[in-house]
Amino acid sequence: MHMAPPLSVLLMLLALIVCAGAAADSIADGARRSRTRFARIFSFGDSLTDTGNALRILGSRATISRPPYGETFFGCPSGRASDGRIMIDFIAEALGVPEPTPYLNGKTAAEFRRGVNFAVGGGTALDPAFFESRGLKLFVPVSLRNQTSWFQNVMRRLGTVHEQRNITATSLFVVGEIGVNDYLIGLIGNRTIGELKTFTPRIIDAIHSAVTDVIAAGARTVLVPGAIPFGCEPELLTIYRGRVDAAGGYDPESGCITWLNDLAELHNRELRRVLAGLRRAHPGTSIVYADLYRAVTDLVVSPARYGFRDRPLVVCCGRGGGAYNFDMAASCGAAGTTACADPSEYVSWDGVHFTEAANRRIACDVLERSLVTAIEFQTGRPALTRP
Repeated sequence: MHMAPPLSVLLMLLALIVCAGAAADSIADGARRSRTRFARIFSFGDSLTDTGNALRILGSRATISRPPYGETFFGCPSGRASDGRIMIDFIAEALGVPEPTPYLNGKTAAEFRRGVNFAVGGGTALDPAFFESRGLKLFVPVSLRNQTSWFQNVMRRLGTVHEQRNITATSLFVVGEIGVNDYLIGLIGNRTIGELKTFTPRIIDAIHSAVTDVIAAGARTVLVPGAIPFGCEPELLTIYRGRVDAAGGYDPESGCITWLNDLAELHNRELRRVLAGLRRAHPGTSIVYADLYRAVTDLVVSPARYGFRDRPLVVCCGRGGGAYNFDMAASCGAAGTTACADPSEYVSWDGVHFTEAANRRIACDVLERSLVTAIEFQTGRPALTRP
């Protein structure tokens, strides 16, 4: 009788599939046949997770609807803000589960049973009214509350309460990354760092509410990614170039803007604090924080270690020129912009989002550090032998 490999071996194989990028077919197939308890993914978030919803909303107005988006893997724009796959794609591949269906592309209950992606590029944690009352212009008027409402609509289509509970209990829920756009809207609207810090408790409350909603629906495993380092975004590095020194300067190791990264770290501290409270309130649910901040800063500080060129803050797809190859007036996909010859050498794809190569590394970090913790919780024993 064929016996599945022990969980420690499975986890190492999953990490190999994601991190190596070209594992042998036999290894990949074996890992998928011996999958973890997850049968599907339900995901929420913004453009770092969206696989088609923003494209459905914006159509040809979206820059992601035009080449060279999607060129590396799909050969054409796919609705992802990258040259190829994004983190959620690699996590689904490693776990051996279907690609979650973008909510706005789904038509049947059968499609939704495979897992659903509710994330929307440009979406916010906070409701549109919050920004409108402050005279701030939204990217897309879709909030995390909208996404959890869509989730509830899907649940009602998936059968009886008992059937719904069976589905949620065997699913991985990914809530985030979400909240970065809330801060970006304020930054582009020239709000002070002091005002932006007042956004943080509201954003964290919105994430808390979403996690509580999926737990109430029967989620047993919830992965909650934190904020990326805002100060390492070429878009913001370009906007604040020449104005940074008076506001706190650059980090000498990474070249990122210190005060913007301090804001991201504030967000992440508050998020971890709230997640700790949720764990105490729901001891039967695995609620795991994914440290995207560290995953991204590792690539920026030590690019050669991960196979990237030695100028990790330079954009692959842009109009050219300037310190970061980023121009607010001509973002990737606009007339006059071009992509670099080899996106796999770059961390940043378009100044805001990551290349497929960087997304793979970020997913690898999440798989090795965060999902191992979740699976250890489920099984009650170590997933990997640690020194």
